[in-house]
Amino acid sequence: MAIRQLSPETVNRIAAGEVIERPASVVKELVENAIDAGARDIEIVVSGGGLSLIRVTDDGHGMSADDLALSVERHATSKLSEEDLFDIKSLGFRGEALPSIGSIARLEVTSKARSGGNGFGIVVERGAKGTVKPAAVNTGTIVEVRDLFSATPARLKFMKTERAENMAVSDIVRRLAMAHPDVGFTVANGERKPVYLPKCSGTPSGLLERLGAIMGAEFMADALEIKGGGSGATGAMRVYGFAGLPTLHRPDSTQQYLFVNGRPVKDKLLIGAVKAAYGDLIPRGRSPYLALFVDVAPTDVDVNVHPTKAEVRFRDSGRVRGLLVGALAQALNEAGHRASAQGGALTIETFQAGGLPSSHHPTFYPSTQTAGEHWSRGFAEAMQAPFDDFNRPSADARAANAPAPEALLDRPLGAVRAQVHENYIVAQTRDGLVIVDQHAAHERLVYERMKAMLINGNVATQGLLIPAIISLDPDDAALLCEKEAELSELGLVLESFGPGAVAVRETPALLGDTDIEGLVKDLASEIRELGSTRALKDRLEAIASRMACHGSVRSGRRLTADEMNALLRDMEATPYSGQCNHGRPTYVALKLADIERLFGRR
Repeated sequence: MAIRQLSPETVNRIAAGEVIERPASVVKELVENAIDAGARDIEIVVSGGGLSLIRVTDDGHGMSADDLALSVERHATSKLSEEDLFDIKSLGFRGEALPSIGSIARLEVTSKARSGGNGFGIVVERGAKGTVKPAAVNTGTIVEVRDLFSATPARLKFMKTERAENMAVSDIVRRLAMAHPDVGFTVANGERKPVYLPKCSGTPSGLLERLGAIMGAEFMADALEIKGGGSGATGAMRVYGFAGLPTLHRPDSTQQYLFVNGRPVKDKLLIGAVKAAYGDLIPRGRSPYLALFVDVAPTDVDVNVHPTKAEVRFRDSGRVRGLLVGALAQALNEAGHRASAQGGALTIETFQAGGLPSSHHPTFYPSTQTAGEHWSRGFAEAMQAPFDDFNRPSADARAANAPAPEALLDRPLGAVRAQVHENYIVAQTRDGLVIVDQHAAHERLVYERMKAMLINGNVATQGLLIPAIISLDPDDAALLCEKEAELSELGLVLESFGPGAVAVRETPALLGDTDIEGLVKDLASEIRELGSTRALKDRLEAIASRMACHGSVRSGRRLTADEMNALLRDMEATPYSGQCNHGRPTYVALKLADIERLFGRR
């Protein structure tokens, strides 16, 4: 078959196939255009999941008649200087969105420039462009898309239900709203009352207000401010935003939002950095709540590696990862013993529901379940419980005989009043009560001490009677030898053994009888990908965690008042003591005002 040039209509539809995956993709492109145009209020109206109608109205700069005519032509843009593809400061820049949408739907654009003059409109009907005509419109732009994919009906077979498409649109708008708190958003899809997100200030408190409106009040209550800075290859870098306490987590990553230069992204490097920073603070398979923003010089990031700009490529990925991990780690460390406020709230809700725990170990993970779903026995069954347990102390309760020391009442975890069921310490604060799981709390304290030994290089080693010779790819062997000093500090002593091999002479004693070849190959792989030796640290910390669990104060051990108070003071001084090594809370705080409400005193 002879080579021929495709028609402009076919070229536009191919481009549409790359850029427009579903109605949410159209909303993303149009809202990004509105933000780039300086809009401060944007309204999005969707009907039929976006297949019947998408209308985006903004109060931005608007367009003149000449600009309007050019806006529906391919590769026409006001956002990119000539031939400069590596200095992108706007959200959109390719100039493909409007012509691509117009090639597969009915597109109508009306606009009036902020600089003055009349309003104008243009219609593109499945690739056929109309003429620019006068139109009655306020300053700004209205883009209306009807009958999406009517020119490519085969794509309709791949669309999901109307509700699923509406949810995808809402998710896109949420992400853009997070990145631009100074812009007001209104979203209406016909299913429910329109959602309005008013403009917020550009301060950290304004950003948290916007994040709380989207991610929920529980996130606002447990959010830690994240901030850090550094230098990239060609300019300054910074990370900012908010992340939830380690005890605030969920089974999926739907409450994990990442942005680069104001652009929502799903980047493996950034996701990996988040996992590394939280490390052993959350249970395996759970994800933290967070919204983090990374700003780098435009020349340090390539945003043109994916048709929908959902992925980016950093010039110095290691430096970006280090900045993100460092900023998160610092905030989590400064949070100290602080645990999620959700635990106390759910405890109060449970009491109000009149139930008893269906399990000996209730969890306080945030979820969409009601408090009543956490417990399986009702008030009637509770009334049948034996009362003699309440009259028989499980330990020496003399801590409650004397008034609580005034100085200790003002400490975060208060003064000990009693130990119940040989595991739970009850402490009194100035404005409430604290219930501590002694085994979980001491487990974290022991673990943090062991981690400090690892960090300080005090890792005991065990020598091998016969050095283990590990064959590797020559490049991997060279990379390992470059990290020889760093690995030695972690207890792994190795040296070059000719091209493509290393000789391991000592291994960390914590690892015991380990698979040396597997360990070395894992390390080589990680160094090649990330330039770090995190895998060995992770293995050592996992062993330390198990040792801490066995070496901590066990459930069932009776403690004196001095021992219990000492445990609380250690918790206050130890980072991450709000959760045990498995990510569960170590204590629950109950406010006195909430307790009084239970008894009708308020």
